[in-house]
Amino acid sequence: MAQRLAEATSPYLLQHADNPVDWFPWSQEAFDEARRRDVPVLLSVGYAACHWCHVMAHESFEDPEIAAVMNEHFVNIKVDREERPDVDAVYLEATQAMTGQAGWPMTCILTPEGEPFHCGTYYPSAPLHGMPSFRQLLDAVVRAWSERGDEVRQGAAKVVEQLAGQRGALPESVLDAEVIASAVQTLHGEFDSRTGGFGDSPKFPPSMVLEFLLRHDERLAAGDGDRDTTAWDMAVATCEAMARGGIYDQLAGGFARYSVDADWVVPHFEKMLYDNALLLRAYAHLARRQSQAVSSSEEEAPPGSESSERVPVLAERVTRETAEFLLRELRTPEGGFAASLDADTDGVEGLTYVWTPAQLREVLGEADAEWAAELLAVTEAGTFERGASTLQLRHDPDDWQRWLRVRESLHAARLQRPQPARDDKVVTAWNGMAITALVEASSVLDEPEWLRAAEQAATLLLEEHYSGGRLRRNSRAGTAGPAVGVLEDYGCLAEGLLSLHQATSAQRWLEVACELLDTALEQFADTDNPGAFHDTAADAETLVRRPSDPTDNASPSGASSLTSALVTASALAGEGRALHYRQVAERAFARAGLIAQRAPRFAGHWLAAAEALQHGPLQIAVAGDADSDRASLLRATRRYAPGGAVAVAGQPEETGVPLLKGRPLVDGAAAAYVCRGYVCDRPVTTAGELVAALR
Repeated sequence: MAQRLAEATSPYLLQHADNPVDWFPWSQEAFDEARRRDVPVLLSVGYAACHWCHVMAHESFEDPEIAAVMNEHFVNIKVDREERPDVDAVYLEATQAMTGQAGWPMTCILTPEGEPFHCGTYYPSAPLHGMPSFRQLLDAVVRAWSERGDEVRQGAAKVVEQLAGQRGALPESVLDAEVIASAVQTLHGEFDSRTGGFGDSPKFPPSMVLEFLLRHDERLAAGDGDRDTTAWDMAVATCEAMARGGIYDQLAGGFARYSVDADWVVPHFEKMLYDNALLLRAYAHLARRQSQAVSSSEEEAPPGSESSERVPVLAERVTRETAEFLLRELRTPEGGFAASLDADTDGVEGLTYVWTPAQLREVLGEADAEWAAELLAVTEAGTFERGASTLQLRHDPDDWQRWLRVRESLHAARLQRPQPARDDKVVTAWNGMAITALVEASSVLDEPEWLRAAEQAATLLLEEHYSGGRLRRNSRAGTAGPAVGVLEDYGCLAEGLLSLHQATSAQRWLEVACELLDTALEQFADTDNPGAFHDTAADAETLVRRPSDPTDNASPSGASSLTSALVTASALAGEGRALHYRQVAERAFARAGLIAQRAPRFAGHWLAAAEALQHGPLQIAVAGDADSDRASLLRATRRYAPGGAVAVAGQPEETGVPLLKGRPLVDGAAAAYVCRGYVCDRPVTTAGELVAALR
C-alpha cells in the first residue's frame, strides 16, 4: 500500500500516514482512481488539534477490518481543513445542508466527480444513541452504490445544484454608522450580563466583536457630550470574565478554543494561533485604553514599565502573558508561528492542564497549596473530570509576589508532565494575524522583542510562502506546502505587513502589502457582483462549488480581512492606489450591512473595519530628524491613537513612505500631522497638542 501522506507538510496528514487505510491527499489522482474503479470517494476532513478527530482515527482508521472495507470499496481522501480551507468550506456547507449541523471530523461520501451524496461528522465504532456505527455507514453506502448507483449520482448532482442556488452575493445593504449603532444594540440583547460573552454554552471568545466594541466606544468618546458606554461595558466585562476563567491558561498564558460551559470554567483545551492572535490584539487595545484612564500625562512611562512589585492591570497582564505564550510555545525554529496545540495529551483531553488538591500539595507544600487551591478554585470535587479542576483566577491574589512564586512553581511542575502535541505548520493568514497583534501589543507595552518577532515571521512568509506574486497557504520546517493561498491569506498578511510598515516605516512592507492587495483584487473579486469576493482565486483548482463566505466566524472572513487591509492601505499607499483601495473598500461595505444587521456576532471584523472608516480612517504622520526628536509625539500617538488609526513616524519626506510626503518640520521642530480621511488639521509640535487633536 502506497504511503501517499508520508511527504505531507501537514502534521494532521502525517498522523494518518501509517494507517491501514490507503489514504490519498486531495488530488486529481484520487478522483481519477475513483472513476477508473467506479467507486465512491470517502472524504475525511479534520485537523491536528481536534479531539474527536483523534477519537475517530483510533476507533476506525486504525482498525484493520474497517480499513479493509474502506480500501476495497472506496477511494479514501484525507484533508487537513487548515491547509485546504476551500475544500473544507465546500463540503462543510453540504454537511450543514444535509444534517443541520457541521463540524469535525467531517465525513463526506462523494461521487468520482466530487459531488456529495452523504455527509456527516463523527461516526462511532459502535452504534450510539441512534447513530449508526462507521462500519454500518460504510456497508449502507456500498449497497446503495452497487444497487442504485445511477440514482445516487443523480441525487448528488441535485445537491450541488441546490447549494449553488442557495448562496449568491449579498444584496446591497450599506454598513454605515446607523447599522453600526444598531449592531451594538443587537449585541447588547445577546449579551450575557452575568458572565460576559454572548449566548450560552458552548461559549466562544468573541475576539473580533471585542475589537469592534472597543473601537466603537473610542469613537464615541472622541465626540461631544456624555457617551453611551454600552459597548465599553460589554467589552470590559467579557475580557475580565474570560481572563479569570479556566479558558485562560493561568500558568502559561494563552486562551483555549472555547468554553464548554457558559461561565468560562471548562475549556476545550486546544489552543489555536488565530484565537490567541486576535485576542492579543483586543487585550492590547483594552490595555491601552485603561492606561489612558490611569493618567492623561503623555510624558508618563508606558504601561508595564513600572516596578515589578505592582499588581498589573488585568488587560495589561493578559496582553503580556499571551504574547509571551506565542513566542514561547508557538514560535517555530524558522521564525513563524505554529498552528495549534492539541486538546489531548496521550489521548486524554486536558491531561496537561488540570489539578487536584493533592497535586497542589505535592508541588507547593501544605500552606501554599491551601492558599492556591482557594485562589484557583481547585476543589476536592473538581470542576472537570475525575476530581480534577481547571485553574481559575476569579480575583487578584492578596499577595502578588506570593502568587508569582506559586505560579512559577506550578508551571515548572506542569512542564514535567506529558505535553500536548503541536501542529507546527505555519499558516499564512494566521501568521498575518499574529504579526498584526504583536506589532500593536509591542507598541502598547513598549516591547521591541515582540516587534522583532513579527518582522521575523513576516520575513519567513515572504521567503517561503510568496513567489511570483502569489502566496502558498502554509509551510512546515521551511518547506512550502502544495496548497495555494486563499483570500484570507492575502488579506491577513497584507494587514500584518501594513502594521509593520507603520511600526518601522520600512518601505519593503508597504510595497509587498500593496502587491498582495492588487493580486487579491485581480484574482478574487466577483466580477458579476462589485464589492463581493470569492474565497479562491480565479485560476485556482475548480471544485464543485467556488466558495464565497463573507461571514466572520472563528477568524475573519476572507472578504472582511481584505476590506480591512484596503481601508488601512487607503491611508498609507501612494495617491494612485489609495483612492482605488478606498473605493473598493466602500463597495465591499455596501454589501456587508445585511450581515452586520442580522448577525453582528458573525460580522465582528467587518464592524471593526467599518469603525476605522468612520474615523476617517484617522492618519497620524510624525515627522522628525531623529528618533529623539519624535519621541514624545510618537509616545502620545501610541497611547491615544484610536484602534484602526494609521500612524507612521520617520524623517520628513522619507523615501518610500507616502504618509510622510509633504510633511516637513515646523520651525525646525518635529511635527505631527493628524488627518481624517483626506482632511488634515494644522500640524502640532507638542505632545499635549497632539493628545488634544487625537481626543
